[in-house]
Amino acid sequence: MKIGILVREETMQICTGKGCLNAFFQRKDSFARYTEELELLTFTHTGGDLNRKIKNMIQAGIESVHLSSCLRARSPDYDALIKELSEHFTVVGYTHGPEVRTKDKAINDNDGTSS
Repeated sequence: MKIGILVREETMQICTGKGCLNAFFQRKDSFARYTEELELLTFTHTGGDLNRKIKNMIQAGIESVHLSSCLRARSPDYDALIKELSEHFTVVGYTHGPEVRTKDKAINDNDGTSS
């Protein structure tokens, strides 16, 4: 399965991506759900021309997009981002840490609902 990870642009100014990448490569947290081979094709932030990024991810054959845990915790546009991405991909609303946190939202499929 081809995977993309989107992170919060502001966080990328100070973050190395270690938490997201660790979870991906160790198949833990949000990536523990997969049994098939995974291929990480996109690791980028949500800033810039997001529509172009979505188009490129579609062309690359990405099937599932994981939103970083920092997006879940800090993005005021989290729900709108889920809605937009779920038109094209299966969306998982976090990368690392607990699946559901009481103060955050999480989405775990592409039906556009958050829990």
